[in-house]
Amino acid sequence: MNAEILTKARKIKLIITDIDGVWTDGKIYYSADGELSKGFSYYDGMAVHLLRQAGIQTAIITGEDSPIVAQRAKKLKIEECHLGIHNKLSVFEEILERHKLSPEDVAYIGDDVNDYAPMQVAGLTAAPVNTPAFSQLKPHILLTRRGGEGAFREFADLILLARNWENALP
Repeated sequence: MNAEILTKARKIKLIITDIDGVWTDGKIYYSADGELSKGFSYYDGMAVHLLRQAGIQTAIITGEDSPIVAQRAKKLKIEECHLGIHNKLSVFEEILERHKLSPEDVAYIGDDVNDYAPMQVAGLTAAPVNTPAFSQLKPHILLTRRGGEGAFREFADLILLARNWENALP
């Protein structure tokens, strides 16, 4: 990790994350009744727990209005869960205002063009290695993991490591 990324990572107090393509592999399984399932990595769930232990909160902003995502957020006790959002920057700014944070205090992980606006503002940004929009998003960090395979965990671990947080293990 280079010095600039370390400096940015040490300031992080909140990570805002997209879901589809970051926490999932980007696939949605439908039945005749609508959305049926999504697969989530346990690694990403553990990341939320580890971040919380370090005093870093997690928020979700996703374009999908998904009851499955709402359930995952509830299980992980993520209070800031915003579903069906088309203007992610507006919600990003509302979250910062509510928590009295500056953009430098916030990390954002996204994977596609609808994440562009908040990724231009956040203090530290990342995208999974399989993002189809790397050249548009220009994240600070291109992760080595794919969406749905622990990409969020990798980003969280980088931030925790930068903060020299040693209590990640039980």
